[in-house]
Amino acid sequence: MFRSLHMKLTLILLLLITSLMAVVGAFLTINVSSFFTNTFYQQIDSVFGADQREFVASLRGEAAQEDGAARIRDMLELTAGKLGIDYRTRNYFVLDGETGAYLNGSADESAMPREQSPNLLTARNAVLRRDELGIGDVSDITADYMDAAIPIFGGGNAFIIYILDNRDTVSGLNEQLFVIIMQALVIGLLISVLLSFLLSKTMVGPIEKLTAGAEKMASGDFGSALPVESTDEIGILTGTFNEMAGVLQATLAAVENERNKLDTLFLHMTDGVVAFSHEGKLIHCNPAANDMLQRPVGPECSYDELFGAVYPFREMLALQRPNFAEGEMEAGEKTLEVYLAPFSDRERGGVLIVLHDVTEQHRNEERRKEFVANVSHELRTPLTNVRTYAETLRDAEGDIPQPTANSFLDIIITETDRMTHIVQDLLTLSRLDRGDAELVLSRFPFAEAIRSVVRSSALSARQRGHELTCGDLSHLPLIVGDRSRLEQVMVNILGNAIKYTPDGGRIRVLAGCEEDSVWMEVWDNGIGIPEKDRERIFDRFYRVDKARSRESGGTGLGLSIAREIVQRHHGVIALAPHEGPGTSIRMTLPIAQGRGCRTTED
Repeated sequence: MFRSLHMKLTLILLLLITSLMAVVGAFLTINVSSFFTNTFYQQIDSVFGADQREFVASLRGEAAQEDGAARIRDMLELTAGKLGIDYRTRNYFVLDGETGAYLNGSADESAMPREQSPNLLTARNAVLRRDELGIGDVSDITADYMDAAIPIFGGGNAFIIYILDNRDTVSGLNEQLFVIIMQALVIGLLISVLLSFLLSKTMVGPIEKLTAGAEKMASGDFGSALPVESTDEIGILTGTFNEMAGVLQATLAAVENERNKLDTLFLHMTDGVVAFSHEGKLIHCNPAANDMLQRPVGPECSYDELFGAVYPFREMLALQRPNFAEGEMEAGEKTLEVYLAPFSDRERGGVLIVLHDVTEQHRNEERRKEFVANVSHELRTPLTNVRTYAETLRDAEGDIPQPTANSFLDIIITETDRMTHIVQDLLTLSRLDRGDAELVLSRFPFAEAIRSVVRSSALSARQRGHELTCGDLSHLPLIVGDRSRLEQVMVNILGNAIKYTPDGGRIRVLAGCEEDSVWMEVWDNGIGIPEKDRERIFDRFYRVDKARSRESGGTGLGLSIAREIVQRHHGVIALAPHEGPGTSIRMTLPIAQGRGCRTTED
């Protein structure tokens, strides 16, 4: 109920007015009572005081008479005005000094209090002591009356003049003051309620606008500025609020921009990024991390489940920046390098993990090692043969028959040619890898190039008893390419079919065209390629049958060179579907080369 600022201001003003009126009322009541009390005793002193010795002496003279009480009464009547005697609320009484009995007065005995007051007892004690100064004039603001008792001695008589005021005047005045104060309080409360509402309206209105503006800001609306309607503190607060809204909007925009940058970076970066909270719960995982881990990574995944084997979580949190940890893990067929670091030194920090896929690097390293081993092996075998036959010829010292020596020399020449072919093929692959082997592009008939290769290979096919046939080539268009390089590829494909097909086999050369490409396919019924080797036949130095390949003079680099040349022409060379024993290899080439090819046109 009192949570509203309107009600609080109203309640404060009401309490303030009530407290003020209560203080004023108490002050007036006490001061009125004090005023009447002081006035009463001043009047007593003005008649019976030390400066009124003649009047007191006259009273003593009258007291010495037989009818002293009546005579004293007559003299008091003469001073009734000075004593404030009104015969209603204030009266005087003449009492017997020894007993305190009523003798005479302005009112009958019933007007006196039932019990003798302290002032009356003081005067009676003074009579007993014959003390003329023993006047009882002590005021008691808590009593419901005011009184004064003056002992009078004359001759052998002793009387007490007792002045009594029942305070009805004071009580009536106080009642009137109370009524006035209550009326003023009611009017003041009404005015305070009205003023409080006006004041609260003046104060709360801008505050309510500020509240509405803050709610808009909380909902993300920073566009509407609040009007500054005054130059007081609330106006200054409104202006400051508008400035704060502008700064906050700029700050949030900058934060949002940075967050978008980070989101875009995390979304498209090739490295995986995974973040965990201080409790080890997942708080972020980008798509690259999902792909690398080869499993769905959801909020239910924990650090221990994913990376606990790489580095313990608690030890990771204990690291101080810029320290970090690294390790390696296997995820399916992938090998991942893992970098781990705490991203905050505070208690509510966590762990950030970056994943780098090094599978291809490991494969390349393995291929490099395999390549070096293959080159070493391919060169070592002919070098060993050359060394062996050369040493035999040297050590024979002419004892070997000339035909045998010539046979040894032929072997040395053959092995030397083989090493030369290996080196040339390696140089060709190296130039293709570096992009140094530029293509000499020209427009030429694709069919004529196929016929030329078939004619040059016909003799080798007949020597092995193969049936070499060529399909219809009349419908093939002109293409753009390096004719000599493409004929090298065709010779390699067709030569492999002739070499690896047992004598008396069948070999067919087929060709065709599509909308923007041409293709050539060599089909044979030879030894074929096992399923496990089909993905590696284009690797360098890879042979399905190593012994047969060496016997036929192959280097194991022909298909690798063919693939590099076809890829430089933006084409594809691959195994084609084949039914029955044998192999089919198809080469597909675009009819026209793209602009991105770095070549020299003929």
